[in-house]
Amino acid sequence: MRCRLITIILVLLTLCIAIVTPVLAFTSGGQRVLQSTGLLPSTPTATPSPTALPATPTPIPIPQPVLTVQGKPPILQDSADYLVDLDTSNTLVDTNGEKPLPMASTTKVMTALVALQTADLNQLIPVGQDAYNRVHVDGGSSSDLVIGDKLPLKDMLYALLLPSGNDAAVAIADALGNGSQTAFVQRMNLFAYRLRLFQTHYSNPDGLTLDDNGLHYTTAADLARLTEYTMKIPLFAHIVETQTYTLPANKQHGAYKWTTTNTLLATFKGMIGVKTGYTDAAGYCLVFAATRQKHRLLGIILGSPSQQQRNQDVTMLLNWGFALPLLPPTF
Repeated sequence: MRCRLITIILVLLTLCIAIVTPVLAFTSGGQRVLQSTGLLPSTPTATPSPTALPATPTPIPIPQPVLTVQGKPPILQDSADYLVDLDTSNTLVDTNGEKPLPMASTTKVMTALVALQTADLNQLIPVGQDAYNRVHVDGGSSSDLVIGDKLPLKDMLYALLLPSGNDAAVAIADALGNGSQTAFVQRMNLFAYRLRLFQTHYSNPDGLTLDDNGLHYTTAADLARLTEYTMKIPLFAHIVETQTYTLPANKQHGAYKWTTTNTLLATFKGMIGVKTGYTDAAGYCLVFAATRQKHRLLGIILGSPSQQQRNQDVTMLLNWGFALPLLPPTF
């Protein structure tokens, strides 16, 4: 009788547990009781996933105002002219800018670039008979170099760019071409190719074309790109802005004093260079650059009928360019 009673009690307890356990499993308190008695396995506390903050959109930059062409540029008396905003590289004027033309001594921008980027500025450049003949036989412009003098390349660049010495150009080409002007001119043409001046070709280092058979030419657009590149070289930019340079005598050379052929450096406020040129074939040419109110313009004139007309046209073109309105760029 006792065994039967015990069996009934155990059955009832089992039924109670079976009924209560599922109920407790659905309550937080019941879950804790079951976990403490081992009837429900404990579960790790879930770590909430971090909620990503909404991305802050990148603000759209406000375009800075730039010199903007409005109206027509002045009509100039030349074969080609070109004007570039150096702050943006935007072309403001392009009149026959892609027409191949002779460029006279503006050639020396490339001569100087090759020298600056391939040689030691302290290298002594000897003045030979052919440099003397280029002036006194061929009629080239002169820096009055004396045969036998040896000038450092840095000083010879002043002789090249200020008085536009053809004698200096020949002396530089001889020295840096290992005695061969042809080798130096080949280097000039290689530089033109690397700078993507595809409508430019050189036959000599000074721009004096006697019997070049039309092989010495450039375009105003090419010459502007070349000069924009070369003006980034501080020494070049300093030289072409210099009006007078004095070189004292020493054991290697006599005394020299050179004055720039670019008279606009003295007469046009803000003019910072660059290079004049003249031959009968090329007419009066000028590569010029100027600053005004923190704006920088670079321009080219090829084939002007006179120096006076060239300077007058440069002045008109720069005044027109600097007077352009500042407007946000359009896309």
